[in-house]
Amino acid sequence: MKFIVSRDVLYKNLSAISGVLGNNSTMAILDNFLFTVKDKTLTLTASDLDSTMTAVIDLTDVEGECCVAVPSKILLETLKLVSENPIIFLIDEANNEVKYTVANGEYEAPCYPGNEYPQIPVMENAKSFEMEPNILQRAISKTLFATGNDELRPTMMGVLCELSSDHITFVATDAHKLVRYRNTKITNEDSCSFILPKKPISHLKSILAGIEEPVKVEYSADTNHIQFSFGNLQLISSLKEGKYPNYENVIPQENPNTLIVNRDEFLRSIKRVGNYSNQSTFQVRVSLSEEGTSITAEDIDFSNKAVESIAGLYTGEKMDIGFNSKFLREMLDNMDGSEIRLEMSQPNKAALILPVEENSPEENLLMLIMPVMLNY
Repeated sequence: MKFIVSRDVLYKNLSAISGVLGNNSTMAILDNFLFTVKDKTLTLTASDLDSTMTAVIDLTDVEGECCVAVPSKILLETLKLVSENPIIFLIDEANNEVKYTVANGEYEAPCYPGNEYPQIPVMENAKSFEMEPNILQRAISKTLFATGNDELRPTMMGVLCELSSDHITFVATDAHKLVRYRNTKITNEDSCSFILPKKPISHLKSILAGIEEPVKVEYSADTNHIQFSFGNLQLISSLKEGKYPNYENVIPQENPNTLIVNRDEFLRSIKRVGNYSNQSTFQVRVSLSEEGTSITAEDIDFSNKAVESIAGLYTGEKMDIGFNSKFLREMLDNMDGSEIRLEMSQPNKAALILPVEENSPEENLLMLIMPVMLNY
């Protein structure tokens, strides 16, 4: 069979779906893209078994139908290095061969029967809702960095999503830090809750930029899968199994000690002073009083020490509290706004980091960091 497709269109769509491919696939067939040509449309598929992504391209010049798996790496590398031109594909299913011609070049590669490729999971009894792509991208961006890597706590290796008639909430934690992103603009009468795995939503975040139409989200408790559809793209993924920790219980409600400080200045100070901390604990001491605020770090083993004073408005009792500077830096990097509010109760209790001004009236962002025991 034969079909012609634009190089730019093909490369753009293959690049979009290639993010779900695995680096060490347990099945050789998963190192390929699935090409399905039917009814003058080309459907491109990439999968790592846990998640599958498809892109649909309309064709105007096509002869016949096919369903074959085409090696992904060599095709992407070829398309990357050729300029925009129509590409002619000739697929010989009988001899398992694909030829593609562009400009003055002709390339050949093996192809494999499409029936060997894993089938796309079927969404059964799915609930659905829609989200603006910028809200979805922002929700993922604000929470993904806080997910855990401990395989003994698999649910923490994903992002919790809760949808209700009042709001949508995304939560991530690794037991040292926690982020809760909430938006009241997205609601649904059918409440649901599920845990999104890191890899597919990380890829989803990267391709949502520039998307304008709403993202349709379908969730099936029967098959434990979720599907995101927008434009000509579709991402379907299995969900994390298990019960997510009760995160609301760890968020302190009474925090009488507060520091309002410029986020950039605080972040830069943490970065500078953190360089002098012990490189296994990354511990910094934040000393707070109404007279002033200072940040100190010391590495006794290497005789390193740093102390800085920062401007800020502190209200509360005099206290010293320790933080992992690496975690604190990550959280400040992912916080918006010119000023943040650090809320604390005691040196051994969780502290909250909040924006002084929210990004929008519908949005609420809360970050929590556990303190570390001071040893100097």
